[in-house]
Amino acid sequence: MTMHNRTIAQMGADMAAGDYSSVELTTHYLDRIAAEDVRLNSYITGMRDSALTEAAAADADRLNGAGSNRPLLGIPIAHKDIFCTEGTRTSAGSRMLDNFIAPYSATVVEKFRSAGAITLGKTNMDEFAMGSSNETSFYGAVTNPWGENRVPGGSSGGSAAAVAARLCAGATGTDTGGSIRQPAAFCGITGLKPTYGRISRWGIIAYASSLDQAGPMTRSAEDAAIMLGVMAGADERDSTSLDVPVPDYVSQLDRPLTGLRLGRVRQYFEHDIDAGSGARIEDAINALCKLGATVVDVDLANLRHAIPAYYVIAPAECSANLSRYDGVRFGYRCDDPIDLADLYRRSRSEGLGREVQRRILAGTFALSAGYYDAYYRKAQQVRRLIRDDFVNAFDIADVLIGPTTPAPAFTLGEKTDDQLAMYLQDIFTIGANLAGLPALSMPVGLSDGLPVGLQLIAPHLEEARLLNVAHQYQMGTDFHTLTPVGTVAAGGQPSEQP
Repeated sequence: MTMHNRTIAQMGADMAAGDYSSVELTTHYLDRIAAEDVRLNSYITGMRDSALTEAAAADADRLNGAGSNRPLLGIPIAHKDIFCTEGTRTSAGSRMLDNFIAPYSATVVEKFRSAGAITLGKTNMDEFAMGSSNETSFYGAVTNPWGENRVPGGSSGGSAAAVAARLCAGATGTDTGGSIRQPAAFCGITGLKPTYGRISRWGIIAYASSLDQAGPMTRSAEDAAIMLGVMAGADERDSTSLDVPVPDYVSQLDRPLTGLRLGRVRQYFEHDIDAGSGARIEDAINALCKLGATVVDVDLANLRHAIPAYYVIAPAECSANLSRYDGVRFGYRCDDPIDLADLYRRSRSEGLGREVQRRILAGTFALSAGYYDAYYRKAQQVRRLIRDDFVNAFDIADVLIGPTTPAPAFTLGEKTDDQLAMYLQDIFTIGANLAGLPALSMPVGLSDGLPVGLQLIAPHLEEARLLNVAHQYQMGTDFHTLTPVGTVAAGGQPSEQP
């Protein structure tokens, strides 16, 4: 049995049956990370000693009968390095926080620890979650396991690459404008951005507070349902978390799709989409129709304003959030400052990368006197129009559908000097963030040997419907089981695609 090719659900059943222990499974993953991550760079910080300690505790709990209602007991996962983890470096991919040891853990991290999950390490990411390719990290670019000259997407590219390369059973990510779904599409995995407020943001290093949302990144919809069930829930420490019941996502996976109305978003399909990606998207829509769904056309007229609205709102919020990094209280501090102004200026210019500085400057300008009404207020008004378009669309459709990205993963360095081209990589994903809606990307095949993702968007708090649709599709296809060619399998041999 190749342990790393088992799903989270299967691993739980295997360990319950005594096929292997959490210590054996965790050691297996740690050895794989040592063998493969030299070329992928998907992890920033490894946590080998604590992972093995946690695994031993999980095995003891299972032996004592404490694991029957804990589906993640003994399962090795990874956290994006934006989640504060007590006693461990939490860098947000930035030089500014390279020496920051978190004094507490994020609510999400606490929830996984309580569920018995094993933390293998902290994954690489675009600096402060600002990027679409995982090339802005202070720790170097992550490479996509589907092609070593390809980006994994961003900002949660390290998590996506680690899941795709079977270097963890699942991982956490955050999504501000597509940063879970876009890398999930590029790496051929399932990625879910829940409704804004469904998961606590407490302890997540902030980028844009009205947009950031944590979510699971896994091989399958079933695994995402298991992880979401642990992550979701109200948190008194986060005033934006929603105090609503958390459903049993796994129990709703097997609902039939008969009568499901799929809203085909006209604006998505009018965009220039890679031919191979377009063909895979159409194949997936046809497959869902065979499962009982019907297709209706949907118009989101204001969606064309999503990119400009986002790149006013998000930088404005980041300029406020990142003002705390001043070289005084924590984080990077320049050497021998002349005075306080020099301390601020050099600590920030030396500690923050170009993309982060670019967005801070743009956001500060948008919030400045004389420009606030023209830019930030107007962007918020457009945001409301986009949200209203989505609400109206759900009057005639249950789930909206379209591509996650315009094309498969592009090459490293291809778009680093063209900021507009880079920003347009999120053209299909940003709308859901502006509206606070749940959205999911799932793999639907390959185009020129690279994964293609299909995006599903549902009304607020309807994550269960997204997971249900994705699971039903995955029960009849094997695209979510494909393994990147060259991934080291058991015994050090390359694994093969099924």
